[in-house]
Amino acid sequence: MSVSELDDSGEGKGKKKRGRPGKQGVRPLLLSRSTDCIYFNPKCMLSATLPDLSFFLFFRQAASKKARRSPVDKGGRRANGVAHHNGEGTDPSTLFEVVKQGKSAMQSVIDDWIESYKQDRDLALLDLINFFIQCSGCKGTVRIEMFRNMQNAEIIRKMTEEFDEDSGDYPLTMAGPQWKKFRYNFCEFIMVLIRQCQYSIIYDEYMMDTVISLLTGLSDSQVRAFRHTSTLAAMKLMTALVNVALNLSINQDNTQRQYEAERNKVAGKRANEKLELLLEKRKELQENQDEIENMMNSIFKGIFVHRYRDAIAEIRAICIEEIGVWMKLYSDAFLNDSYLKYVGWTLHDRQGEVRLKCLKALQTLYTNRELYPKLELFTNRFKDRIVSMTLDKEYDVAVEAIRLVTLILHGSEDALSNEDCENVYHLVYSAHRPVAVAAGEFLHRKLFSRHDPQAEEALAKRRGRNSPNGNLIRMLVLFFLESELHEHGAYLVDSLWDSSQDLLKDWDCMVELLLEDPVQGEEVLGDRHEGALIELMVCTIRQAAEAHPPVGRGTGKRVLTAKEKKTQIDDKNRLTEHLIVALPMLLSKYQADAEKVANLLQIPQYFDLEVYSSGRMEKHLDALLKQIRVVVEKHAEMEVLEACSKTYSILCSEEYTIMNRVDIARSQLIDELMDRFAHSVEDLLQEGDEADDDDIYNVLSTLKKLTAFHNAHDLTKWDLFKNCYRLLKMGIEQGSMPEQIAVQALQCSHYSILWQLVKITEGCPSKDDLVALRRVVKSFLAVCQQCLSNVNTPVKEQAFMLLCDLLMIFSHQLVSGGREALQPLVFNPDSTLQNELLNFVLDHVFIDQDDENQSMEGDEEDEANKIEALHKRRNLLAAFSKLIIYDIVDMPAAADIFKQYMKYYNDYGDIIKETLSKTRQMDKIQCAKTLILSLQQLFNELIQDQGPNLDRTSSHVSGIKELARRFALTFGLDQIKTREAVATLHKDGIEFAFKVPNPKGPEYPPPNLAFLEVLLHKTHSYLEKFMTEYMMERREDVWLPLIAYRNSLLTGGDDDRLSVTTGTSSTSKTSTVRSKRGRPPQHKRRPEEESVEGSWVMRNDTLQTPGGLHTPQLTSTVLRENPRQAADHIPDQVKFVRINSLAMLLNIFNKTTVYHILKLPIFEDVMMSSRGQLEDMNEEFEDTMVIDLPASRNRRERAELRPDFFDSTAIMEDDSVSMF
Repeated sequence: MSVSELDDSGEGKGKKKRGRPGKQGVRPLLLSRSTDCIYFNPKCMLSATLPDLSFFLFFRQAASKKARRSPVDKGGRRANGVAHHNGEGTDPSTLFEVVKQGKSAMQSVIDDWIESYKQDRDLALLDLINFFIQCSGCKGTVRIEMFRNMQNAEIIRKMTEEFDEDSGDYPLTMAGPQWKKFRYNFCEFIMVLIRQCQYSIIYDEYMMDTVISLLTGLSDSQVRAFRHTSTLAAMKLMTALVNVALNLSINQDNTQRQYEAERNKVAGKRANEKLELLLEKRKELQENQDEIENMMNSIFKGIFVHRYRDAIAEIRAICIEEIGVWMKLYSDAFLNDSYLKYVGWTLHDRQGEVRLKCLKALQTLYTNRELYPKLELFTNRFKDRIVSMTLDKEYDVAVEAIRLVTLILHGSEDALSNEDCENVYHLVYSAHRPVAVAAGEFLHRKLFSRHDPQAEEALAKRRGRNSPNGNLIRMLVLFFLESELHEHGAYLVDSLWDSSQDLLKDWDCMVELLLEDPVQGEEVLGDRHEGALIELMVCTIRQAAEAHPPVGRGTGKRVLTAKEKKTQIDDKNRLTEHLIVALPMLLSKYQADAEKVANLLQIPQYFDLEVYSSGRMEKHLDALLKQIRVVVEKHAEMEVLEACSKTYSILCSEEYTIMNRVDIARSQLIDELMDRFAHSVEDLLQEGDEADDDDIYNVLSTLKKLTAFHNAHDLTKWDLFKNCYRLLKMGIEQGSMPEQIAVQALQCSHYSILWQLVKITEGCPSKDDLVALRRVVKSFLAVCQQCLSNVNTPVKEQAFMLLCDLLMIFSHQLVSGGREALQPLVFNPDSTLQNELLNFVLDHVFIDQDDENQSMEGDEEDEANKIEALHKRRNLLAAFSKLIIYDIVDMPAAADIFKQYMKYYNDYGDIIKETLSKTRQMDKIQCAKTLILSLQQLFNELIQDQGPNLDRTSSHVSGIKELARRFALTFGLDQIKTREAVATLHKDGIEFAFKVPNPKGPEYPPPNLAFLEVLLHKTHSYLEKFMTEYMMERREDVWLPLIAYRNSLLTGGDDDRLSVTTGTSSTSKTSTVRSKRGRPPQHKRRPEEESVEGSWVMRNDTLQTPGGLHTPQLTSTVLRENPRQAADHIPDQVKFVRINSLAMLLNIFNKTTVYHILKLPIFEDVMMSSRGQLEDMNEEFEDTMVIDLPASRNRRERAELRPDFFDSTAIMEDDSVSMF
């Protein structure tokens, strides 16, 4: 009989009830209170309220029967060692303490408990009940009177009151070494308990009924600790019962076979007594099986069906994990659609932890191919969901989903459609390596695994292109080309590395496919296929030689194990052996193809170069050098030339004996190039404007090659700087130098200067050497400065980048670290150069997309070109920002950068923000002056556009205010450290507002008065120096910025702005609350000010500012100790801090306090308790997970934790405060 067919009504099956106290043949009454759960539908998640179900057992003995007592020793313990509970405390040797310590052998503890159970069932069960209660973290103890006279619901309600509200932790969630193994010991205790009781006690219909009823009641509790602990216990109890049921089923089968064998004997040899014994044994086993199935049915329907939809993800995960175990252990009973549907529905769970348990449970089932027929219907129903989970936002879930899809593919090739496979294929290019590796295993299983053993054995005898890997390599190349992600070949190789190493390391086969002509009937590799194969081969060589993932995969290089190190060395030796001979031939065949040659020239850096000398292979080295020289002669592409230069650099390493041979070849090549370059430069300079294309090409191609080599090699003895400088000077004087020649000449000159600096820093330079280098640097900086005005954008950008780099290198930091002798080489840019650099940034970085498109002659840019252009502009801005950060360019130059923060936030916001942060660390005062300067520049631009009468509601004014707010947030929360900087900012702002008098006379407001509205902070004492009595009495609209600013200083910032706009008093609804919290008395306001507020009631439309917030006045921590006397004993420094604190910083305090308020504990952590609340949560958190609230503190502590420096009702209205 399957578990799904079991009857849960609790009625007997006609047999005698064993060991049941009281009335015989009566099953325990199973009732319960309702509970609400999250219901997972295969299509959607709905909330549902389950009908009232529960289980509680009446633990009553017959009135005339007295409870038996177990003998106890003098120390209050029973003789068998199990603690005796008298309701007066918890003995240190209780079951809970034993499990917690985990020191004793679990089986001996269980055996002691069984002995005590045989002596007195009630007391032993009382120990077990208290064990579950204590494991839940409850401090209460169930007494024997409660056990005998109270129902489960009453006992649980009583224990709930014993919980400590100060902490939400309980043993299963506690941290620390003593709780680390508690969960394992707890589960082991339950498993061993059932295993030891499986032959006797569990069938007495008392122990198991009591335990199951208790766990069912606890699992229905609204207390998370009870629910979590009891669910885990019940699921492990169910797993133990499944093992018992499985053993019973096996014994039944064995008994049945013995019975059939004995019955089939001839009459003379048949033993009738044995038949009767076997028949009786079979009957007893069947009765036990029925009992176990009844218990499992009670647990499944009473606990699992409710808790697999629990509001707590961890509880749901426990249920799903255990049902997977049941299906694996007892597939005949549990592996059917009645149980698989719960796993399928939970695949839609919102928590990744639960989805992960579902996938792992299914993996254990799909691993056994014998179970696949039983999973066929489930696969068809939930396959789409499983495939979609390969794109899960949780990487762990995505990895397990891909592995499950791979198992499904292994079980049946037809289970997955081509579309399903394609959804997994592209994940081999994922940046997350575990996902990519799992996808690589799937790809290997689908495309590269061989399924015909006979054909595989026949092909195994072949080698090279005819080997088994030949066709697989062609298939890999075809897959790579069809994926259309050619620049990510390294990612594809890394994804397949763990599963397809034999294929990827078959370099002999790859070389033969490239070099040898195809045999008759074999498909010829096309040009694209050859290029893709070369790229993949180079990627496999790099992976084998470096033994770590490519850039972008993983967190960096890890330390290799001894085995991995040996594998790396063996692979490096093998690839060197294969390719040291083949590489010159490959270069010879593909020397005309720039892309293929650039890839092939990367191979020598992965060789074991000692093989050239130790293996007597110098002829192959000469062949390689000859081919590299041919490549240099034929190509002018920078990618190819740089690859050649890098190869020469590697081969010229002093650690190898081949260095001299390579150095001679390199010198010969450079001599030839230099002679050609010198002659071509002379011809170009002589012809001047009459130079033809051939002359220009000769100079450009030779200069490109020399520049590429100068990047990695010291060519100072050839004095490249001289001819490059002559070319640049001619271009400046005549203005006709081709832009590519100018760009290469600038770059080559830059390399020459750097190599000269390296020589000087590594040796002991003479004064003449320093003077000579200074002269060279000075002349080159002058040339670069002149190139900033070049008509060609590439030339200007190259000159700008080189200027920034050289100013960084030859700055004051050059003499640090004991290099004071290099002081003559330090260059400080003058104001003219600084202005030119700044203007270049403003003209070429802060431009609109439309302007950029027009500057490129109207050519339509695709998305890739736009990204590349943005990347170039970001590099320009970063280069200039470094000059500001390292104090090479004066900080006020950053004002023009900072003012662009809001407008170009998406493109450069991170760079500007980092620059602002670094400048503030350098000098807070100067940084504050720079910030106010940037605001003043924006204000002046606005005045020029709109005139003196600004529309304060316009988006431009709001933008300046928002920028000011962002600047204020960068100062942080420590007002003591920032007070001087903030005061400087306000002083400069006030001076700017009153600096220019109105030409009409003193009765008219200054033209820049509206700038005060940008500040609106506290600097009252300094403001009074600029105000006259006439200004204080004015109430016209043009004076509103001054009025609002002054009132904000007098009465607390944004509160007064609110009173201005609403016409209410600044001491309105929050004054009573604040007065109780020690707020010092405010300045008394004159009647004129009150009348001013009343006159502004109808003008609130002109005073609205973005991000307005009800910001109450803060009090210093010094004042809170004596709030009544605070006003009379405020130190001058404290007053200064209060006066100069930014109102915008108050917004940050409010925001921070909201965060702390939200962190206050809620009264009780419960399951969701109504259908309406469930629906509301599903709507509000449609794309999020279920939030588990922390456990609460008591009401008294929550009252003490309530913030005492502001009105909490005010901040709940704030929805506009934003940070960077």
